Amino acid sequence: MSSDTVQQIKDRLSIVDVVSTYLKLDRAGGALRARCPFHAEKSPSFFVSPDRGTYHCFGCNVGGDIFSFVEAIEGVDFKGALKMLADRAGVEIVYQGGGREKKDSRDRLFEVMEAATIYYVSRFSDEAKKYLKDRGLEDVTARTFRLGFAGNAWSELSEHLKTKGFSEAEILEAGLAKKNERGGLTDKFRNRIMFPINDSAGRVVAFSGRIFGADASPEAPKYLNSPETPLFHKSRVLYGFDKAKLSMRKLNCAVLVEGQMDLLMSHQAGWANTVAVSGTAFTAEHAGLIKRMTDNIVLALDADEAGIKAAGRAAREALAGGLNVKVAQISDGKDPADLIKAQGADAWRATIRDAKDIITFLLDVLQKHTPQQDKFRRSVELVVLPFLVDVQSPIAREQYTREISQRLGVSEKAVAEAVAKVPLAPRSPAEHAVPASPQPPNPQKTADRVQQAFSLLLWQESLAKPSIDVAVFGHDLQEAIGAEAFEMLRALPDKEKESLRFSAEHAHGNSGSLKTEGAMLVRRILQERLAAELARVGAARDAAESRGDEAEEARLTAESKVLTSRIAQLHISV
Repeated sequence: MSSDTVQQIKDRLSIVDVVSTYLKLDRAGGALRARCPFHAEKSPSFFVSPDRGTYHCFGCNVGGDIFSFVEAIEGVDFKGALKMLADRAGVEIVYQGGGREKKDSRDRLFEVMEAATIYYVSRFSDEAKKYLKDRGLEDVTARTFRLGFAGNAWSELSEHLKTKGFSEAEILEAGLAKKNERGGLTDKFRNRIMFPINDSAGRVVAFSGRIFGADASPEAPKYLNSPETPLFHKSRVLYGFDKAKLSMRKLNCAVLVEGQMDLLMSHQAGWANTVAVSGTAFTAEHAGLIKRMTDNIVLALDADEAGIKAAGRAAREALAGGLNVKVAQISDGKDPADLIKAQGADAWRATIRDAKDIITFLLDVLQKHTPQQDKFRRSVELVVLPFLVDVQSPIAREQYTREISQRLGVSEKAVAEAVAKVPLAPRSPAEHAVPASPQPPNPQKTADRVQQAFSLLLWQESLAKPSIDVAVFGHDLQEAIGAEAFEMLRALPDKEKESLRFSAEHAHGNSGSLKTEGAMLVRRILQERLAAELARVGAARDAAESRGDEAEEARLTAESKVLTSRIAQLHISV
């Protein structure tokens, strides 16, 4: 790549131009500052220097230029950031060596996915267009989202891609085909309307295909998605995110729907801040993706039983990710696409704007179906309190606690004590399985939580009338992090301990549910310690399996089961 290309982009886009698209910058002397988007903070420590064209956060010690900033906030690689900034600056990307790039394997996969998209678009049949039009979709929407069609032939796409210079290995790795019994390639998608799925930079990384046509098998699944590939990790990609992110930031809200048609119709109805999951449940990674753009999310999933359960799971992940969650109530069992087609954009606008906070929504539903106060109380304990455990904001948690206490006619203290007894329940169907390749939690996040918990302990110990039982809390913290680590914290210099006391008082001084917050914090630390140990054991087990050491593999498998059992007993999700 030519260094002139990078410099041209920097000449046309200042660090302020780029960062201000994502953050509200305030003047601070010769620099600009904001709250850091890469870690939670109350006081701004993220500074931008217009003169140097750089940024730096004194809180988490990250910094760089416009390229590293876009990489970090959009979750893309350098080439993805380059493409996004070049498009914005109006600069053509020129590569060294006569304009041809020295491509790596990922570049080739992006190219084969783009070639497949162009092919599917060129085969977009009149019958498929009519079907979508009958469902309310306009031609301009189909073109904007590059919808296409996969025909009936067994290997039509694969043969076409070979003529474009792509190898069988590249076609297979992109998830576009699979090996058949004769050793050739069979296309992954046949007889389907094709929906390209893009990454943050707008590059096609996967497809979702909706069954369609007279030649389609009645036994085929209604929707078929690309498999996991080096480009596509379904737990990290949201359909439509590349087109929704600017509106999400502008409107300070994201709308989450369940399917491709729901998303397309929502965008068509004027809600360009809509995203959808792609063949998986809403995950913590999805929540983090949205958190980069906004703190607010409206769940507008289908109104059937499966959609309501999916909304519950998504709400817990979103709450745990620090998002403010509302739920849009869709009447008559319709999905968003059907509602928009039947009643128009105004009805959809009213549905989104009338969305209720998740706790209020749950309380309303339960109170409607269980008017008897005693049954209502039990339902609230069983259904609502686990959601309250996931709320990250102490202020929001206190507001919800007050609302629950008023609905039940009990004290806020009673609600807080009940919440403290709620275990951290698993959020996915596979929570008790031993992962094949478990991923350890972020060590820095764990260290931050340990410091926060120890700061809380020091502060409470210094008070004449602490709000928590410091002896119990100290014992629980020691159990969570281990005796040796706890003693190391106790041995910190007095000056550093005093600083920690100040930080705890600043963070928790106005809290009315300190006991609950402390218990949740320690429980999460224990969760992450067990998860890290499980990841270590899992990696060692995989290594033993690779070298054929059956005895060691068996021992480590047994150890994994013990750890998994402990996690299950504690109701902690790994």
